[in-house]
Amino acid sequence: MATKLLLEHINVPGIETYEVYRSKGGYRAVEKALKTMSPDDVMEEVKKSGLRGRGGAGFPTGMKWSFLDRKSSNPRYLVCNADESEPGTFKDRYLMEKNPHILIEGLILSSYSLGSNNTYIYIRGEYKWIVGILEKAIAEAKNAGFLGKNILGSGFNLEIYVNNGGGAYICGEETALIESLEGKRGNPRIKPPFPAISGLYNCPTVVNNVETLATVTPIINMGGDEYAKLGIGKSTGTKLISACGHINRPGVYEIDLGLPVDEFLNSDEYCGGIRKGHELKAVIAGGSSVPILPAELFMKNAAGDPRLMSYESLSDGGFATGTMLGSGGFIAMDETTCIVHNTWTLARFYHHESCGQCSPCREGTGWMEKVLHRLEFGHGHMHDIDLLVEIAGKIEGNTICPLGDAAAWPVAAAIRHFREEFEYHVKYPNKVKDSRKAHLPNYKTVTV
Repeated sequence: MATKLLLEHINVPGIETYEVYRSKGGYRAVEKALKTMSPDDVMEEVKKSGLRGRGGAGFPTGMKWSFLDRKSSNPRYLVCNADESEPGTFKDRYLMEKNPHILIEGLILSSYSLGSNNTYIYIRGEYKWIVGILEKAIAEAKNAGFLGKNILGSGFNLEIYVNNGGGAYICGEETALIESLEGKRGNPRIKPPFPAISGLYNCPTVVNNVETLATVTPIINMGGDEYAKLGIGKSTGTKLISACGHINRPGVYEIDLGLPVDEFLNSDEYCGGIRKGHELKAVIAGGSSVPILPAELFMKNAAGDPRLMSYESLSDGGFATGTMLGSGGFIAMDETTCIVHNTWTLARFYHHESCGQCSPCREGTGWMEKVLHRLEFGHGHMHDIDLLVEIAGKIEGNTICPLGDAAAWPVAAAIRHFREEFEYHVKYPNKVKDSRKAHLPNYKTVTV
């Protein structure tokens, strides 16, 4: 059985309320930290835990916190990135909706460690109904004495504010988020300076996502060393996975990092296997921006060793034969999936969500969408396939923020592993059209 830290009480009736959360040991970590630990002690426990950012990049959280400019006379800020917009990822929504107090407690602990007296939750524009859930939890925590002035007599003051974004994927990038929080257009900033030196209102700022900050709560409760015993190698602790696609049991699961992918995909405790009568074709393991893998390379690496649900195992082989754990947006596809259609859909998303600040991303995402559209709708040429690879290569590594990489990687990986499908679309456009019409009654052939 998996260790449950974030989801331990997720199905307890009323867990979203202060009273029930408190009865299950809620805010015990805040009491421990503010009464017996210094801010540096809290940071040290986070470092010992080996916690890595759960938003996608997997950067060590304690190390990121240590970069904060503590010598500055300016205020310090903690910003919670709740702009969960990665296609295939919905774990943060689930956590905020079902158990908001575990996030609030994590924010108090993290703010105390970082010296932030004003902390912000920047939430995705499409999550409007969750704003009320969070604001109610904040009010309950404040009424109970865990927010406001001189919390628990410690001398520490903290207010938490919720800011609803406009619904832009680009604001998941931390500097674009900061720009939006300041009331400006959500364009990523050129770095350096990094937010730890000059972030919100040009003050030292740390940005972490919902799952990362919520995880600080069990880390302080159990201690960093104990948390580090969970997981495998540098992939310590537990991880929330958003599982969807052609599986029998879609949902949000908390796994011990290092769980075999075969067990995650096929056991009844998790995904329950591919839907009856079908077989696995491909997997996007960490959200739409990570490289897609064919079934055989997802289940085993190029050397034939079984894959594990960990940062290191999934990346084994680099992008040639591996992928990334990313944000944990797990999408399983069976043999009915058309990889060309799937890739075109993702390309449309990234073209739409590009802020347009960098020409390689602004122009390149548009070209990838157009070329994929040609291939999908029966007007493509063989040279279009290599053209897509070339465009992806021109985008990757040449933009201010990682959105360009996020747009390029899925296209390059799809062609790398499923080139024959792209060629089939060129050779047999009429068969593709007939297949689409049979499965999608409203499918229309469009000429570009």
